Amino acid sequence: MLNIKTGIYLKIILIISFISLASAYYIEYVLGHQPCNLCLLERIPYWFCIIIIITNFIIKKYEKFIILLLILIFFFSFIISIYHFGIENGFFEESTICGIKNSSEILSKEELLKQLSEKTISCKDVTFRVFGLSLTTINIALNLLLIIFSIKIFLNYEKFKN
Repeated sequence: MLNIKTGIYLKIILIISFISLASAYYIEYVLGHQPCNLCLLERIPYWFCIIIIITNFIIKKYEKFIILLLILIFFFSFIISIYHFGIENGFFEESTICGIKNSSEILSKEELLKQLSEKTISCKDVTFRVFGLSLTTINIALNLLLIIFSIKIFLNYEKFKN
């Protein structure tokens, strides 16, 4: 592994998280591919990473704990992506999360009926691919790499510390 300082590593994760979110929003709002609920859920860990890393740069304390927290976040994201991949490929049945729209938008019986009549994006339908891979598959690979690098940085923290 490259002998990089922890601060540089955290900046790389920050950039990767930002690019991942920017790409997802570009695909959604510019290219017009609507995400399913699990796709939306897979974005949350990247937001957490951005918030945690920026907070770490401001406070400049608890860096080793921050890296451990990032490992847990990437692991959580990895599990969600594996589950989504399983739904896309028919290994798992779609759960109720795949069919639910934002419950905070449901205020009345009429709005609930309106949402039920609208077509929701299925978690098993892949509407966008990059080099033949679904975004979920790319997310799995990205999270696995980030988990491995984070664990190596965590285990060798004293060596790579700023």
